[in-house]
Amino acid sequence: MAVELRKGQKVNLEKKGPSLGEILINLNWSQPQKKRGFFAPKPQPIDLDLGCLFELQDGTRGCVQALGNAFGSLNTPPYVALDGDDRTGTNAGGENLRVNGAMIPKIKRLLIYTFIYEGVANWREADGVVTVKCPGSQDIIVRMDEYATSQRMCAIALMENADNETFSVEKVVRFFDSHMPMDRAFGWGLNWVAGRK
Repeated sequence: MAVELRKGQKVNLEKKGPSLGEILINLNWSQPQKKRGFFAPKPQPIDLDLGCLFELQDGTRGCVQALGNAFGSLNTPPYVALDGDDRTGTNAGGENLRVNGAMIPKIKRLLIYTFIYEGVANWREADGVVTVKCPGSQDIIVRMDEYATSQRMCAIALMENADNETFSVEKVVRFFDSHMPMDRAFGWGLNWVAGRK
């Protein structure tokens, strides 16, 4: 069983033991399908990148993402790690962020986002889906189901420390031109420079 969130809907991850356990945040997407016809243009592949902004309880703020090789760490701050970088969308496992549920008391909030690193900003064809998995809880599904935009970045879900033992997960799905306006919209206040991977 899974719970699919509506925009603005918030649910709590359920704690079934001494801690939440490892929280897995998975992004999967599709590649544009080839159009029929000899002269049909070849579809341009889409490279979606998964990442998050984090804020710890001690005020430390930053991001975890492949761009800039900021892959994070599961057992040391920020207690969030990115598995790798799927540049094709063909990896059945997609891209994964892992959160150390035992360290929830040290984490204040996470903003889960994705951005189109390469390819045309066609969110409809990408058909991105984020699934949050936590031991003992139903899977939480957040679909990127708004498409009428050419902006390349999408804030998908906001996870917040609810009571030092669990996280709330809220579907936001808001689009931005880049990291900086998204950062400002959610009050992170980081300094951004151009990066490569």
